[in-house]
Amino acid sequence: MSRRAALNIALKSQPLDDRLSRRNFDRLAKYIYDYSGIKMPISKVTMLEGRLRRRLRVTGIGSFDAYCDYLFEEGGLQSEALHLIDSVTTNKTDFFREPKHFEYLAQQALPDILNAFGERRIRTWSSACSTGAEPYTIAMVLDDWLSRSAPEREYFVLATDLSTEVLQKAHKGIYTADLIDPVPADMMRKYVMRSSNRRRSEVRISPDLRSRVGFARLNLMDAAYPVGDLMHIIFCRNVMIYFDKPTQQRVLSRLCDCLAPGGYLFIGHSETASGFDLPLRQVANTIFKRI
Repeated sequence: MSRRAALNIALKSQPLDDRLSRRNFDRLAKYIYDYSGIKMPISKVTMLEGRLRRRLRVTGIGSFDAYCDYLFEEGGLQSEALHLIDSVTTNKTDFFREPKHFEYLAQQALPDILNAFGERRIRTWSSACSTGAEPYTIAMVLDDWLSRSAPEREYFVLATDLSTEVLQKAHKGIYTADLIDPVPADMMRKYVMRSSNRRRSEVRISPDLRSRVGFARLNLMDAAYPVGDLMHIIFCRNVMIYFDKPTQQRVLSRLCDCLAPGGYLFIGHSETASGFDLPLRQVANTIFKRI
């Protein structure tokens, strides 16, 4: 039996340590910031402890101290990094969240894009897609609008996130019935399937709509974003609130590098692009057009 396995067996019989030392909090906070750009002030220590308890149980490690020693002194980050980041990322998501954005997309952005760009396919990117509500909402709006106004045009939605766990859920497209309540009735009929078992309160996004959305893992801290051809539309909402100003500047600049001139960038209603040197012109609240 290896030393690591023996230590795990011994620790499983011990109660979980409920406290994270300041030293280990600082080590974790620095790693999380360097890896993901997410700020972790000391006021978040209780939240971080709660998020990490699941990893302690899964790994069989009985204390935060032992877990941090495993990560930073015994090479554990090689296998544990993605699980650690999955544990600490916030993944709140709703269909048609911040609905004014989708009204603008249908009423203003899409007609403008069709007039400005000659490509057959409209390329859209949901860059912090969580469990998929945002990219599927975008796909609903695109599919509905194009089917009525430009049926000869096609579309594709790239959906990326840092968390592998949420990407797996997003790819399946299965949600609790209450989560899709904001979906308009006509779109509900077209794009949402209900379980034949009435006792199951689950729904699934239709296969055709799911086929128009591609999921991939992408870290917004990377030096460049390998998303292919320039995008016509980019959504990056409610993720930059976790970044400091220098990180926001870098992320927004890289997003602009991926956005075609004349394309649209949507950010969260609690976020801003003001004060940064960017090739953007504001056209509505938290909506920008690439110059």
